[in-house]
Amino acid sequence: MNIQKNISLKKYNTFGISVNAKRFVKVTSVYELQQLLKTEKDFFLISGGSNMLLTKNLEQLVILIDIKGISIDKESNNSVFLTVNAGENWHDFVLWCVGENYGGLENLSLIPGNVGTCPIQNIGAYGVEVKDTITKVEALEIETGKLVTFSGEECKFGYRDSIFKNTHKNLFIITSVSFKLTKNKHKINSSYGAIETELATQKITSPTIKDISNAVIAIRKSKLPDPNEIGNSGSFFKNPVIKLSHYNALKKVYSSIPSYPVSETLVKVPAGWLVENCGFKGRRFGDAGVHKNQALVLVNYGNATGIEIYNLAKKIQKSVIEKFDISLEIEVNIIQ
Repeated sequence: MNIQKNISLKKYNTFGISVNAKRFVKVTSVYELQQLLKTEKDFFLISGGSNMLLTKNLEQLVILIDIKGISIDKESNNSVFLTVNAGENWHDFVLWCVGENYGGLENLSLIPGNVGTCPIQNIGAYGVEVKDTITKVEALEIETGKLVTFSGEECKFGYRDSIFKNTHKNLFIITSVSFKLTKNKHKINSSYGAIETELATQKITSPTIKDISNAVIAIRKSKLPDPNEIGNSGSFFKNPVIKLSHYNALKKVYSSIPSYPVSETLVKVPAGWLVENCGFKGRRFGDAGVHKNQALVLVNYGNATGIEIYNLAKKIQKSVIEKFDISLEIEVNIIQ
């Protein structure tokens, strides 16, 4: 392992924030990681760099998790069990699955980041959450250097949530994720409105998993900016869940406010709608801004600092709570 000094992290975070790591190392195996943790106790992990906002230079050792590899553990007539190492690019993995005709992840196409980070916030999109396919997560316990296996149930997945985001935060480093996918009797999830519309546009009536993947990619490209072209981290805020009574009161004033049922007493309101209706969609504050096509996405137009983007987020939160009495929770990890 080669520990480098004073390395720019601009290319290692999808926001394209220009901060430096005092020390930087890339690990390509679990063994390397175990050896490193024997001597290094103060460190910061980077995988795909897709769910964080860096606001300062990092003094501690920055460890890039670059452990690659996909293996088939077992398979039956209709199921395949895969183990995927943490450093694999998520979208590349999804496309590989679609190419092999393995179903279950196609609705999660084009989500930025790496496989190792997908269980942390239980990534989801277009009616699917990754928890539905995860069978186990292997993680390195930082204190002992031992590998620990968590079943899907033990991960305690919730909406954009898991134990790795709460009780086990900063205690484990995810090294691989295992999935159970379908081989022929695929469950096609096309009920999400945007997917139905896209399929209708393409005149597809009996979609395959590849059709679903292509539709999702087309939708995301039309709404979300490519991090390679403009810095961003995808959805910046969680969709808030509010009481039905609160929603009904708001609907009397804002008749077009959308919602999705959560329970008999709770509904989910799209955060993007709230931000847009506070007048932020497409607005720019220096090089920090809100994307013109999707108000849920904060962007770096080139030279914005992490602080500038964070301050914009706080301004948006303040506006939403003043207008709708709804607290927006930031989904991205703010590194301060």
